[in-house]
Amino acid sequence: MKKVTLIIIALATSFCFGFAFKSIITGNALGDTKTKRVTSIGGIFFKCKDPKKVREWYKTHLGINTNQYGAVFEWRQATDSTKKGFSQWSAFGEKTKYFEPSTKEFMINYRVENLVGLVEELKKEGVTITDTVETYNYGKFVHLMDIEDNKIELWEPNDIEYDKLGKQMGSQTTK
Repeated sequence: MKKVTLIIIALATSFCFGFAFKSIITGNALGDTKTKRVTSIGGIFFKCKDPKKVREWYKTHLGINTNQYGAVFEWRQATDSTKKGFSQWSAFGEKTKYFEPSTKEFMINYRVENLVGLVEELKKEGVTITDTVETYNYGKFVHLMDIEDNKIELWEPNDIEYDKLGKQMGSQTTK
């Protein structure tokens, strides 16, 4: 009986030392998992004098399927090719306040997986978050500023609902 107990203790001790060693080497201790950051581009937004004319130009000359908000590019997710993913392209009026407090002519939207967790990490890192997380059926959004005062939009998408919304609007995606 003592021999079996000693073997069990030795195996358990060996396992714990192995786990501890791996955690030290990889820097990933139990409970120390990092929130995944950006997974892809969610959209490109830019200012222009006449958004309607710009959308028409891109539709006519480049074949982008535009709608009143811009265009949606449809693609397949790398981790599961049965799932769709979407990226938004939008031309905004040159006087839009949506990009503020940035004075830049563009804004990039990045897709993320865990927006709330990422925002908490970014706050700890001193990143300027300009608003609070907003939730819609097609995803969660928040805005932040980068080191050169470019406003960035983070989006945790719900691609299934985003796809439904586009179909309800009668919008075609660009593939």
